[in-house]
Amino acid sequence: MKEESTEPIDSRPPSGHAAAGRLAPSRVDPDAKAPLYRQIYDGLRLDILAGALRPGQRLASTRAMAQELGVSRNTVLEAIDQLTAEGYLVGRAGSGTFVTDRLPDDLLRTALPGREAPAAGPDIARRGHQYRQWAQASRSERARPFQLGRPAVDRFPWPLWWRLSAKRGRTVSPEWLDYSPSAGYPPLRRALADYLRRSRGLACSPEQILIVRGSQQGLDLAARVLLDPGDAVWMEDPGYGAAEVAFAAGGARLVRVPVDKDGLDVDAGRRLEPAARLAYVTPSHQYPLGVTLSLARRLRLLEWARSAGAWVVEDDYDSEYRYEGRPLASLAGLDGGGTVIYLGTLSKVLFPALRLGYLVVPEAHLDAFVGARYASDRHTSILEQAVVADFLDGGHFDRHIRRMRVLYAERQAALADAAGSYLGGALDLQSSPTGLHDVGWLGPGLDDRRVAAAAAERGVFVGALSNYGHRPMPPALLFGYAGFPAESLRRATEDLARVLDGLGDSSRAIGAAPRIGPSASRGP
Repeated sequence: MKEESTEPIDSRPPSGHAAAGRLAPSRVDPDAKAPLYRQIYDGLRLDILAGALRPGQRLASTRAMAQELGVSRNTVLEAIDQLTAEGYLVGRAGSGTFVTDRLPDDLLRTALPGREAPAAGPDIARRGHQYRQWAQASRSERARPFQLGRPAVDRFPWPLWWRLSAKRGRTVSPEWLDYSPSAGYPPLRRALADYLRRSRGLACSPEQILIVRGSQQGLDLAARVLLDPGDAVWMEDPGYGAAEVAFAAGGARLVRVPVDKDGLDVDAGRRLEPAARLAYVTPSHQYPLGVTLSLARRLRLLEWARSAGAWVVEDDYDSEYRYEGRPLASLAGLDGGGTVIYLGTLSKVLFPALRLGYLVVPEAHLDAFVGARYASDRHTSILEQAVVADFLDGGHFDRHIRRMRVLYAERQAALADAAGSYLGGALDLQSSPTGLHDVGWLGPGLDDRRVAAAAAERGVFVGALSNYGHRPMPPALLFGYAGFPAESLRRATEDLARVLDGLGDSSRAIGAAPRIGPSASRGP
């Protein structure tokens, strides 16, 4: 972060506020488990949410902060950059770094976890309580560009995986051949809890984690446990169709809430259905637009959920792949009232055939989710869970994510280069700093469904944005790039250009179609 002001900060703040420029932590502990940058990040973040650092307040320079804490300036910069990426801070050229002034004062203190006794949170659905009695009893296709949700299985470390699998196979005990706990393999639950604390800012216990067969089963369980037939559910529009299927199958009444450049429009949701029982969101990388739910919207969503006695299901499906800075802190990490159900998946991080995901659930209601899991398919293969636990505990998971971030950034750049060479004037590709797909905005004279259908006839599988929404939107195509080598992306882009050429002269006029996502950004 660029800083041009290192002048002393006025130390006479209004009564009730921390001194301008004073770091939230009075000290850092080099011997603590949390990295130094994380200690600084956590301290500043908590003081911002508590109002000790008020909206619009200027921070001291990173040099002054580093000197005060006895750490390197780069350590402070890392914490400041992360807070800026998440919307807590804003840099102003020539002036310094300030607490964002977009945080509503009446939401700050209500959103802060840990400062008050945790609220009981909303109750589960009547149907969900029926599952408590079971708690203790505890279409395949070849991947083609630009299909969505395809990780680079060609670059997965298969030799290592098979070695870990063989090692586990040699030491399998007889009880592993029997039924296993429906909540999941305890060492894997412990490893995931540690990973979430470390990477997603989510402090949870292993006892809150439920292992499921992919995110779809997690959505199905949430629908069956949290909702009664006829309950209203906020769904992002445009949004993830498979989530709609899960909640509709659970008897929910779907309320489609518009998404804009700041994510789900919470105020619109309040107008459409203030008494909804649940909101489903993809806050770190909205599917399919790729935008991030702003901090102000996150706080408003949590405030609404608490006041309405509603649940929030956070689908964090691909946030590991952030190409600029570190992954953003989870919405569940802000939740102090037990309202957020966190849903994660290993299928996109490792490989889809694994079919492993997990839910983080308030401990008071875990037995209902465990009973629902028991009623559906009882448990996941314990051998697969054990291998994944070894993969996590051995540090292989973190190393794999780091390698894939580099690879996916390269493939994203290859897609951008190909789009610039072959689709210039017909499509405006918007590269997202997170995730596994990008959005390309078409000219106003084209129908994205028609383009997608014509492309599919040539073996190119782009998604039409219109298929993901229920309101009029500018025409756009969705490009999955992560699972395909650069040369395959180039050839598919060239084929798509021929499709657009064949659809008439209107394909070459991009016009001024409005964009919903952030401005274009390129990964490293």
